[in-house]
Amino acid sequence: MLSYQGNSEEVGCYVAGCPLSKQNCYFEVTIVDSGVRGSIAVGLVPKFYRLDHQPGWLPYSVAYHADNGKLYNGNPVGQQFGPKCARGDRIGCGIQSENIQEGLTTVFFTKNRKEVGSVEVPLCADGLFPAVGMHSLGEEVKVDLQAHWFLDEEDSMMMMVDSHEDDWGRLYDVRVSGTLLEYVGKGKSIMDVGLAQARQPLTTRCHYYEVEIIDAGEKCYIALGLARRDYPKNRHPGWSRGSVAYHADDGKIFHGSGVGDAFGPRCFKGDIMGCGIMFPRDYILDSEGHDSLCLYHRDEEDDEEEEEEEGEQEEEGRRVTVFFTRNGKLMGRREVVEPEGGLFPTVGMLSSGEKVKVDLHPLSG
Repeated sequence: MLSYQGNSEEVGCYVAGCPLSKQNCYFEVTIVDSGVRGSIAVGLVPKFYRLDHQPGWLPYSVAYHADNGKLYNGNPVGQQFGPKCARGDRIGCGIQSENIQEGLTTVFFTKNRKEVGSVEVPLCADGLFPAVGMHSLGEEVKVDLQAHWFLDEEDSMMMMVDSHEDDWGRLYDVRVSGTLLEYVGKGKSIMDVGLAQARQPLTTRCHYYEVEIIDAGEKCYIALGLARRDYPKNRHPGWSRGSVAYHADDGKIFHGSGVGDAFGPRCFKGDIMGCGIMFPRDYILDSEGHDSLCLYHRDEEDDEEEEEEEGEQEEEGRRVTVFFTRNGKLMGRREVVEPEGGLFPTVGMLSSGEKVKVDLHPLSG
């Protein structure tokens, strides 16, 4: 989080420690507070840029300014470029391509994940560094240097933001950006769980999914597993009846209980956690070709009442074997009772900054 600390007479400028690269070619800035004038600039600058000047004002720098929607390309006089930006808006900036022979790179800007436009700027020997400028009291922004920009197959620079929205049936304190899930809850207590549950349960046709930890956040309170459709939104996967989950922070497995069992190693940024079902050979399909999931019926009850009757109900259901992986290696299995309606891929997060990339169909080719 960055906030302006000057006297509105002076520019405040932040420059990141590393330049953009092919592997990390994009970043985003969310306007938390526009302050008095909203004089916030987002762009790229050379390594030793003067911190008393807005990005875009000096040579070899370029920036999109929120207060007037203008583009400043190495000049204190801007050109009309896009819409103005205010509190809650997200401004993105990235490198689209480089022309080494001509010494130029194409820089593009986005507003709320939609491309605003692009411009060619001179290449710098040390690269171009993400920069944010502010110039009035009360201005505050959140910088995400690990933001992802997804291209379609034709390289048309369109964000695949909505293409995966329909994959999720329930989202609580989790933001979806393509295949990326980001925790946006408070992260202050165990009730602040961020939950993402897939729209469809695992079946014999699609029996496995994976989660890659993009950012472990403050505590890496990330869990992946399976849960019943009506799983409580404020409970981490595995904590309540009808769920099982592998937790990244301690490597434990939780199976319908707030107390976990030692299971596998802890997981960190870059690790890929997987979860799937080994369906029994006699698992049959119904008349419409769907997996048979009619296992037991129950009335709507409070979670506490449900957990008290958990053991009795589980004896009535069909048992399946749930397995978990870490970086492609099997960590272990757990026999569970499949609830009515099936077991749904469910991801939980609980600390600030956590981000994961989800692949609900890793075996589809």
